[in-house]
This record gives sequence, C-alpha cells and structure tokens, in this order.
Amino acid sequence: MPSLLPPLENAVAQLVTGLDYDSIPADALAGARRLMQDQLAVQIGCASLPWSRAVLELTKASHAPGAAHVTASSDEMSAADAAFVNATYGHGFEYDDAHRSSSSHPGSAVVSAAIAVGEELGASLGEVITGIVAGYEVYTRIGILAAPQLLERGFHPHGLLSAFGAAAVVAKMRGFDVERTVHALSIAMSHSSGTTEYTSSGGSVKRLHSGIGTRNGIRAAEMAAAGITGPTTFLSGGKGFYRTFVGRPVADDAAELFAPDASFEITRVWVKPYCCCGINHAYIDGAQQLTARAADVESVRLGIQSGGDVIIGNQNANAYAPQIIEHLQYSLPFQFALAILGRGNDFRAHHDFMAGRLDLSEGSDVAAMARRVKIEVDTELDTEYPGRWVADITVAYNDGTTEHVFVDNPSGTAENPMTPAELDTKFRDLTVADMGADRSEALLAAITTGDPTTPITEFAALLRA
Repeated sequence: MPSLLPPLENAVAQLVTGLDYDSIPADALAGARRLMQDQLAVQIGCASLPWSRAVLELTKASHAPGAAHVTASSDEMSAADAAFVNATYGHGFEYDDAHRSSSSHPGSAVVSAAIAVGEELGASLGEVITGIVAGYEVYTRIGILAAPQLLERGFHPHGLLSAFGAAAVVAKMRGFDVERTVHALSIAMSHSSGTTEYTSSGGSVKRLHSGIGTRNGIRAAEMAAAGITGPTTFLSGGKGFYRTFVGRPVADDAAELFAPDASFEITRVWVKPYCCCGINHAYIDGAQQLTARAADVESVRLGIQSGGDVIIGNQNANAYAPQIIEHLQYSLPFQFALAILGRGNDFRAHHDFMAGRLDLSEGSDVAAMARRVKIEVDTELDTEYPGRWVADITVAYNDGTTEHVFVDNPSGTAENPMTPAELDTKFRDLTVADMGADRSEALLAAITTGDPTTPITEFAALLRA
C-alpha cells in the first residue's frame, strides 16, 4: 500500500506509524507536558461555563457507554463522547493554546482524544503522550500547508484540522498500519467544517468546534478500523483538501514537512496569557507599553495582516460595538482599549463582562478609547511576517507627538515564552477554586513529572470531580 500512495499522504501516515515514545526528542516531550498542563487547566476552569454545562447535559442524555471520563465530573462514557465534552471545555473561552503557523488551537483536540482513548485502551501515560505528539504533528503540519488561506477564506482552521488531529491520535494509540492510518485521516477530511462567522454575529457553537472535530476524528478512525475506506489522495488530489478548502494545490515538496528529521511543532506551543483571540495578543502587549500616556491619546493606527483583519478587524461586524462575549473576544479595538487603560484582558475580565460587571457601553471610557482606534490592513506585514501575528501600533497624542510600537513575538509564544512560574500561576488560577489546592498540586505534579509508565486511569482520576 505505501508504494501506491502519493508522496504527501504516505509521508503523513508514516509519521504517525513510525513514532514511538523513545524516539521523541526531549524538547518535544517537554512541549507535550506543557501542552497538557495548560489544556487540562483550561478544561477544569471552563467546565462551568453555560455552553459547557449545556454540552455535558446534552451528551449525558444520549451518550454511548464506555470507560472514559468527563473532566471535573464523575460521568463515564465512550471515548468519543467524553472527548467531545472535554475538547469543548478546553476550547471554551479563548484561553487555550495556539499554534502560530497554522492559526489554530491543537491542544483541546489532541489532549482530549488521547486521554479518552487511553482510558478506553488501558494505556500508560507515555502512550498517551505519544498519541498527543502524533496528533499535534499531523494537525499542525497539515495546517501550516493551508495557511494563511484557510483563515482568509473565512474557515475556522481549528474546526477543519481538529478531526485530522484526533484521527491521528487514535491511529497511533490503536496501532494502525500505514494503510489504515491513511483511511482514518481521509475519512476525517469528510468531517472538516466550520467558519469564523461567529466573530461577527456571535454563536456559542464556536466553542463546540473543537469537540465536534475531536469526536468526529475519533469516529473516523473507528470507521477505518471497521473497514470503511476514504480517497487515498485526500490531501493532494484534484478535489482533495488543499484544492477544495484552501483554493490552491499543495506545494510539490510538501511531503518534506512530514519527514522523520523534520522539527517537531509541539516544541512551539503558544500558551495564551490573555483570554481572547490570539491575534489580539501582540496588540495587547504593545498597548501595555503605552498605559502611562493613555489619557493623552488622540488617535491610534493599528496596522494589521490580512487574515487578522478577517477575524478581529474591519471585517468583524461588531468590532466597534461588542454586545456579547464572542464579539468582545474578537474585537481588536476593545481588547486594545482594555489593555491601554489597564482594565485587563484576562479570564476574570471576560467573566466580568458576561456578568455585567464590566461596562463597555457606548458611554464608557473603554468604548471612547476604542473609537479612537483605526485598523488598516498592511499587506507588507503579510509578506514580512508569514505564519506570525504581529502588531504595528502608531499613537498620536494631543500634544502633537507620536509614538510607534512594534511587537513581533507576543507573550506566551515559543519565541517569548511564559516562565515556568507563570505557567504554574495560570494553572492554579484555573484549577484551585474547583479542585482545592491539594488536588491541584497533585495534578500539576502528575503532569509535569509523572512516570510515563503510570496507567492513564490513575492519572485521569485526578481530573474527576
């Protein structure tokens, strides 16, 4: 079968089947544990959000039986159903990890799938980590080859890529051969869906894109195991993923990105310090450098990349008048205003907005600052900074002076990472209130230093209510 496959599809499948724990470099293993730390904390902290509760109740009413568990509860169900709920939690409030080069959020899909499938199989922590790495690498590398067009065309990259990541997790953990792995990933393509219209008119279904894709990726692998097949040219074919979703053929040398000696993308996990779309983050970092003169601001010009403008800029219908939480988390003018005024862009600030404690009405000082912001697309930024979200900020003050700030690598990216202490602080902020300090510390230790031979059932028990 491998000799009959196109180079790209064969390389993707070989990456999955050839991976084992002992061959994963130390920095990639560290990246996987860092990813788990952030993602599981977000799942716990976001389990009580209204759409999270709705998804749990909906799933409990119709779930299939199984040995996997829902985070922050005692509910037991099939791996596909548990991963659906947990991935929804993990992507539920714009606070989960990001991957710059693919403009996506792999962690909620691959971590949820690997733990749920691991519980079902009786796997070890090391086997779960291997599944996470396999899923992350397939997800992100397919995504890199689709950027930036997926985002610019209005697709939600995570909605499309999560099924690939979850299918790769299952293929690795269930020991699929190359042929069956290809079919699992090919069937996953039939589940790829989701646009970014939620940035303009809202919709909590966006929070479910991860859960939908993760469940469907697991189901795709189960279909492949049952003998269902997919088109073997699902990526490179004339009607495959890249020509259909991205609008162009994939590069001739695309298979090289999946070569055994290619660098691991999981070493580049972006842990988000701010609870909003990651494209805002560089602007927030820049705004924080300008707070001392916030009262003197006359106008602000924000240069933005084309894809960023689709999501948080002029093509976002409510960027200058957010009414609901989705509007706010995707509004560059208001995120910039919150930052420069020192109001915060964190988990608590966005909860305060939902609860009516943060006034962003037309007469508020935040809205007044947002109205001074003008967003301009700068295509030179597209050319000079591909695969990165940067901020080009020029502020004009009332006294006639101007100030320019440029941010390339925002806080939390691989180039400007959070310190271990900052990572631990975010973890505790999200978990202690729900778990208590002792259980929070026990979970943190299990994630960061847990023995790879530990049964995942023991590890997962720490995640329950």
